[in-house]
Amino acid sequence: MKRRSVIGLLAFGVAALSWSPQASSETGWVTLFDGKDMDSFNKIGDANWRVEDGMLVADKGNGFLVTKSDYADYQIRAEFWVEADSNSGIFIRCTNPEKVGADNAYEVNIWDARPDPSYGTGAIVNVAKVDPMPHAAGKWNTYEITAKGSSFTVVLNGQRTVDSAQDAKFAKGRIALQHGLGVKDANGVPNDKGVVKFRKVEIKAL
Repeated sequence: MKRRSVIGLLAFGVAALSWSPQASSETGWVTLFDGKDMDSFNKIGDANWRVEDGMLVADKGNGFLVTKSDYADYQIRAEFWVEADSNSGIFIRCTNPEKVGADNAYEVNIWDARPDPSYGTGAIVNVAKVDPMPHAAGKWNTYEITAKGSSFTVVLNGQRTVDSAQDAKFAKGRIALQHGLGVKDANGVPNDKGVVKFRKVEIKAL
């Protein structure tokens, strides 16, 4: 009995050491992608989104994964990986879930090769420019996006790229993950390739 008691105390000690206050600070976060399925999203467009090795992956086509619910004020955390010529982004407050674009949503861009880099990676297209533009290609990155009322903040890998930008066009809507068309070639044909991966997407209402 004494040996069992010692083992029990040791097990409790290990569990206590593994506990962290961070667990309580995560209260309120809801997982949109758990590494297993795309049940929180609808597909639009022809991008070849699929779940692969615990990640959302697309490498061809032009389309979106759009949440099935609307959201108003919130924070988003998302981990993503792209190639140098990949055109992606996280669109927030999408007012038309069947046709997502920068004219009916806010596009937090992921596009290192964008012809106009002022609205490239780290920017909100047509709302908040970024200078200098950070580069995300070839590594895992973390976006932290806050939308509260008419105020927007974007943090990429700990660097604030948009600081309390103001815009009141869209108050709520869906969230969409993009695999888009890239830079046009000499014949004017846009590249529809470039790998885009998301491995963690979560949201917290404000």
